[in-house]
Amino acid sequence: MINEQIRDREVRLIGSNGEQLGIMSAREALKIAEEADLDLVKIAPKAKPPVCKIIDYGKYRYELARKEKEAKKKQKTVEIKEIRLSPNIEANDLNTKVNAAKKFISKGNKVKITLRFRGREMAHMAESRHILDDFAAELSDIAVVEKAPKQEGRSLSIVLAEKR
Repeated sequence: MINEQIRDREVRLIGSNGEQLGIMSAREALKIAEEADLDLVKIAPKAKPPVCKIIDYGKYRYELARKEKEAKKKQKTVEIKEIRLSPNIEANDLNTKVNAAKKFISKGNKVKITLRFRGREMAHMAESRHILDDFAAELSDIAVVEKAPKQEGRSLSIVLAEKR
């Protein structure tokens, strides 16, 4: 809320330089702001009495937008990359998949390793669990198991995340 939108009886006023001007009526505070050619902006509406500050509202909005933009820039989105394996995978193929997972984890992403079962392979789900354990063991120096191996329909999956 700015200027005439402020309907409170009393407000705590902060000057344009950040100094406390005390508690006064909203009309007086607005008069002081108009004399300084600035806006009266309600900063803390929940406080008793509400806190208002004398500032240039356009500049204030610009600063807030800039801070938000900077915060967004510094934010990193973590993606979950998926690697699919089959129960009868050979050692060299497994090493290739491990190297791909290392690359994903080093970039800061999480990796979901899925062991897909088809047809009669479903009968040997328990024996194939060691493939996921071996995969996690290969990456134990750079990654930790975030979600333990879990059966989801026709597949077993595990999620690995970068070690902190």
